[in-house]
Amino acid sequence: QVHLVESGGGLVQAGGSLRLSCAASGSGFSINDMGWYRQAPGKQRELVAAITSGGSASTNYADSVKGRFTISRDNAKNTVYLQMNMLKPEDTAVYYCNAKMAFVNRPGYYLYWGQGTQVTVSS
Repeated sequence: QVHLVESGGGLVQAGGSLRLSCAASGSGFSINDMGWYRQAPGKQRELVAAITSGGSASTNYADSVKGRFTISRDNAKNTVYLQMNMLKPEDTAVYYCNAKMAFVNRPGYYLYWGQGTQVTVSS
């Protein structure tokens, strides 16, 4: 059984910082791409940042967070991070991580999601 567990959300004032973590637990898998999404009330879930696998992982960011957020990963810990700086009230949302995984006992890739963590930025 594979689980993605997020942590690090909370309440912060505008201009502040938070660091989200998402750790994958289980066995018999390898992780390809990982990413962070967010969903604000009444809005669709949107991509925040993504990172590929490999030693020279490439990253991709939503325009709204470029220069403020940084995605990184620790492959030894099966963990992806999102460092969020200069937070704005419009960053308020539930943040979800996802991971594209491959398993030793079945073909193909599978997408897993975390349960979400609330980030609230007050003005």
